[in-house]
Amino acid sequence: MGERLLAIDTATIACSVALFEDGALIDSSYAEIGRGHAEKLIPAIAQLRDCGKADKILVNCGPGSFTGVRIGISAAKALALAWGADVQGYNCLAIVAAQALQRMETPRPVCVAMQAGHGEYFLQNFFETGQPMEPFKTLTPEQAAGEVKAGVIAGSAAAELAAAVGADIHFPILPNAADIYLVGEEMKNMPATATYGRKPDAQPATIV
Repeated sequence: MGERLLAIDTATIACSVALFEDGALIDSSYAEIGRGHAEKLIPAIAQLRDCGKADKILVNCGPGSFTGVRIGISAAKALALAWGADVQGYNCLAIVAAQALQRMETPRPVCVAMQAGHGEYFLQNFFETGQPMEPFKTLTPEQAAGEVKAGVIAGSAAAELAAAVGADIHFPILPNAADIYLVGEEMKNMPATATYGRKPDAQPATIV
């Protein structure tokens, strides 16, 4: 058996896991579930070949759902400890950009726009190489319309933003762990720590 890698993605309404051996996909699962990642993730991993056991784990660290990001990272770290595996993270917007570039006949710059809750978007522009033009931002739809630097828009907010700016191509896609090898090495060697992009909806009570 060659080197195994397990990819975990729970940062959006999708829940996906993928198992690779020496870079080749050998098993995967993808479902758009909305909520319930905590209940769905471990059974999805357990149904992979050899229960998903791997030498290395990659996990989507956000930006994304506050709860989803925490669930994915917690599971990745627990499995890494149990298996003696290495664990690292990758960027949510980078994998969506890579998936969009894979769908193009000729690579073009792409703007990734993901729903961030409370009517906001996570937004980041990428070159046709998949490299980011600048750090991601959390913006209102009106602000986002002024930050688009590409004719192609991808992500869960792609349709709305494309309509607002008149973009000619858009891909309404979510991250899929099975596509992790489309992402550049430098963007999937992050520490396995959360990048939420916005504050949690629930705040600790203040005692007056």
